[in-house]
Amino acid sequence: MIRVVIDANVFVGAILKPNSNPDKVIDLVKQGRITLALSHDILAEIRKVLLYPKIRKELKLTTKEIREALAQIAEAAIITSGRVRLQAIESDSDDNRYLECAVEAQGDFIISGDRHLKDLKSFQEIKIVDSATFLAFIEKLDAE
Repeated sequence: MIRVVIDANVFVGAILKPNSNPDKVIDLVKQGRITLALSHDILAEIRKVLLYPKIRKELKLTTKEIREALAQIAEAAIITSGRVRLQAIESDSDDNRYLECAVEAQGDFIISGDRHLKDLKSFQEIKIVDSATFLAFIEKLDAE
């Protein structure tokens, strides 16, 4: 099964925009068609972003509901130990957490809209793509 690491902004985009490409990627995880890999650092970043006042206001979710949603995400994922440490992206070192997780989980894709990640295009044979590109890949697989 395809293993993916998903950027926090893709999660937020999925929540804020139902039926968007990020939402369709999350649906693939929910359907069990792809395997999600996360680290504790990535979960912390998702929590932090979801708790931004502007995002919370838009979501209309309580802190408890956000925690419960994160618990559901974590339950569906492989959680890496965080032993792998990399410094591949110097301009935004926080983005290294996605590379670390993908390497440790032996991931196939990192799905992100972040230019620091996307500019790499790949890292140790892990493809780095946006949601639309990943969905096109899945559609092509389905057609075969």
